[in-house]
Amino acid sequence: MALKRLMEYLDTNNVAYIVLYHSPAYTAQGIAGLTHIPGKELAKTVMVKLDGKLAMAVLPAKFHVDLVELRKATNANTCVLAYEEEFSERFPQCETGAMPPFGNLFDLDVYVDDSLERDKQIAFNAGTHRELVRMSWQDFKRLVEPKVVRFAAGRSAEAA
Repeated sequence: MALKRLMEYLDTNNVAYIVLYHSPAYTAQGIAGLTHIPGKELAKTVMVKLDGKLAMAVLPAKFHVDLVELRKATNANTCVLAYEEEFSERFPQCETGAMPPFGNLFDLDVYVDDSLERDKQIAFNAGTHRELVRMSWQDFKRLVEPKVVRFAAGRSAEAA
């Protein structure tokens, strides 16, 4: 059902996209391997709380969220990972951990690591652990209007 809602939203906004189906996978790196999408193009959504308010942190699958950097980049006083119980009701049509990074559809702020801007495409879970959507970065940025900041840990010198 989440995929249907997302597809309707993308269609309404005249966005070209591809839906990819794969066998169940529960980690971003596992999905990247199954779908042969580079880990730098496959975005994962991590739920955080900034000063107690839920938000989405979106970054390449191969990195992890540096909570200190995200706190600094957002001028928040506190930044912690959100517990599943704190956000699961926000995404009733999504499997836990497979929420698409469209915070605008869920009344959530979206923070995207700046490394995602380096690619022309972005791919992400579409509400389940078996479906991905791939679309242009520019269309994603136009629709979601994320705040682009630097917070990914695990960058190599050349990716920094």
